[in-house]
Amino acid sequence: MSVPLAWQSPIGRYTHARTLTELLGPSIAEFFLGGGIMTNLAKRLLFPILALRLLLTIFIGAFMVIETQAADSQELLVFVTSFATGEQGAIHSYRLNPITGQLIFIQGTKSVENPFFIVVSPDEKFLYSIHAPGAFGGGDSEQVAAYQLVARTGQLKLLNRQSARGSAACYLDVDATGKTVAVANYSTGSVATFPVNSDGSLSEAASFFQHTATLGRTPKPPQDQARAHCIVFSPDNRFAFAADLGLDQIFCYRLDAVTGKLTPNQQPFVRTPREAGPRHLTFHPNGKFVYVINELANSVTKFDYDTLSGMLIEQKTISTLPDGFEGSSFCADLKITPDGRFLYGTNRGHDSIASYRIAEDGSLSLVAIEPSLGKGPQNLVITPQGECLICANMPGNNVVVFHIDPQTGALKLLQQPVAVHSPSCLVIR
Repeated sequence: MSVPLAWQSPIGRYTHARTLTELLGPSIAEFFLGGGIMTNLAKRLLFPILALRLLLTIFIGAFMVIETQAADSQELLVFVTSFATGEQGAIHSYRLNPITGQLIFIQGTKSVENPFFIVVSPDEKFLYSIHAPGAFGGGDSEQVAAYQLVARTGQLKLLNRQSARGSAACYLDVDATGKTVAVANYSTGSVATFPVNSDGSLSEAASFFQHTATLGRTPKPPQDQARAHCIVFSPDNRFAFAADLGLDQIFCYRLDAVTGKLTPNQQPFVRTPREAGPRHLTFHPNGKFVYVINELANSVTKFDYDTLSGMLIEQKTISTLPDGFEGSSFCADLKITPDGRFLYGTNRGHDSIASYRIAEDGSLSLVAIEPSLGKGPQNLVITPQGECLICANMPGNNVVVFHIDPQTGALKLLQQPVAVHSPSCLVIR
């Protein structure tokens, strides 16, 4: 590397006037050069000024780096699935600024078809996805695919795939240790678990359960058979709960976190309101309450959770739709803010998001029912600090970022909806 300042001797002629002019500016350089020979005063002042200029440059550069790193540290990785076959099926990655709500596309992973649902491991090193080549919900079993998350690039590296042991695989969860992945199969009404290998890949199913209807039950479709729609591990990692839309039941299984195996709990299931169609469930951050969103009844049911026995005790059900609404609508997803103060649920048909305040006893009171700004709000995700709620409007082909008012829970649009083909699931890393 060349040295920009060259001297003939400590008191000699400065031979790079142009470089000095660039460093200090023409007027100051003229003072120092004075026709080409430096004065004693100039020589005494030059080094301190150059040193000061260098220090200022370093300081400003370091400040800019810190600013950039701070901005980068605020950004979150968001993964969005495109529920489609062939080349249209994909898992897209975006960077989200939780302050502005801006989503910036990074890239898409195309080696996956009909990725209806995805989940990220607790250590944020791996992502698991449904993979259903061809027709989703057909006669063949679908697969659960394991991916490695490549740093924070948004890139996914396929590790392996295992049979989901059922059709229309629609939900995944990872236990607290990251060593067990569970899947719910809608069309065949079953659940299964898979041990996770040290490299994040999946072993074959360690447990499998086929839900069955009780004798004498002859309701109309879709409640004419078992239809497992989600499976969720409890926060204490002792149980797994599966909502079955077809049977109006929440099944409870005990988890062996070492082997990844499930066994039916002493209380094997709890009933939900008749013809409610339980779809998804979530735990309150305090671990004491469970909330179930009912697809067919357009409602949310609150349960108390006994951490010792794994029992769910039904408390109250509240509607997700405004009074007087007579159109066709079906609930899909629900999420709770990290501070446990607000719950949100989606209405497909009414195309809205119902927001509720959560009281200390877990009871819900309606805050508002806001437009989802797209057709068929399918899935929700809330940022780790609770600033934003993101909604995937699957038939509406867009994703919308809302700001959450920390005092009221009200939603406010941050950016215009982002076009995404058939978005079915959202996760944040």
